[in-house]
Amino acid sequence: MSDPIFVTRPFLPPLADYVALLEQIWESRILTNGGPFHQSLEQRLAEYLDAPEVSLTTNGALALEIAIDAAALSGEVITTPYSFVATTHSIKRGNLRPVFVDISPDDFNIDPDAVERAITPATSAIVGVHCYGNPCAVDAIEAIAKRHGLRVIYDAAHAFGVRLNGRSVFQWGDMSTLSFHATKSYNTFEGGAIVNATAQAKQGVERAKNFGIASEDAIPLVGTNGKMSELNAALGHLQLDHYEEVRALRQRVDERYRAHLNGIAGIHVPPIPRGVTANYSYFPILVLPEFAIDRDQLYDRLKQAGIVSRKYFYPLLSNLPMYDSLPSAVPENLPIANQIVNQVLCLPIYPGLSDDDVDRIAEFITHAHNPVRVRA
Repeated sequence: MSDPIFVTRPFLPPLADYVALLEQIWESRILTNGGPFHQSLEQRLAEYLDAPEVSLTTNGALALEIAIDAAALSGEVITTPYSFVATTHSIKRGNLRPVFVDISPDDFNIDPDAVERAITPATSAIVGVHCYGNPCAVDAIEAIAKRHGLRVIYDAAHAFGVRLNGRSVFQWGDMSTLSFHATKSYNTFEGGAIVNATAQAKQGVERAKNFGIASEDAIPLVGTNGKMSELNAALGHLQLDHYEEVRALRQRVDERYRAHLNGIAGIHVPPIPRGVTANYSYFPILVLPEFAIDRDQLYDRLKQAGIVSRKYFYPLLSNLPMYDSLPSAVPENLPIANQIVNQVLCLPIYPGLSDDDVDRIAEFITHAHNPVRVRA
């Protein structure tokens, strides 16, 4: 048995480089509340991501909650059932009603036609997810939002550094949110950010993430504590220094998987959408009925072999007990999402994954389909 291969493993910069920044923090004794590392990282990220205004937060889930709160939404929010649970929980925690619409089988994102059909007088916003870093149909969604006077917020937890036709995905929507969790392609241990379309929107977000405080003597709204610490921000600087290297290493893994897996009957490897500059955060495959075993069986066999994959996203959010009673959650309303959620499997991908390990994983999948062709 070889050593286990986990679904992801965080990239970390040289420890000595981080210690040098920690020494500066110790010297200044500024640990949080928008210190120098925090402020300079916001500026660097805005430049790197080609994003209008950036506000750092404690984590990605809180970033989405703060964005929803700062947008002053009401009533219903149209969103996807195919995402991590934080997306819908953030809507519900904002005292809003999620309305699920189906997804496209090509990019796993919300279908704009389904969005338009779901709009009612109670709709105040669309919350889309750039799933696996694939940009939503941003132009179509923008046109729909303008016609109906809706706000658009993107959960861009997977989309760090992604571009569409050369343009940053953060140039669409009223706000976008990012996660810098340890599992992400860019991480600050824990952390997140909100990209705001305007300086005025950023001002509202800054108040919302700092208890609603506007000044030393004025607290005009109810807020929370969503500030990133100096320790996380300092790490963020080092991670940004190495990010293009990380992206290239992930791309190498992605390309090697594709070379092995394309052409296996019953394994669909979704292509990178046309015009997208990817970040290679995830490597999803679909296990179709033509494959010798189903998705869950392949997952179990990989795990027994020391290869940890992930049924991501499973279960479907609309099937969770706190949402399954919603009219929009009925499976007949979401046929594609309910199909894909039972077929998807994300394979291990991270900068330190060796060619030999990628080959081992691909060979195992090939053997699972046709054991006479490949040695066990």
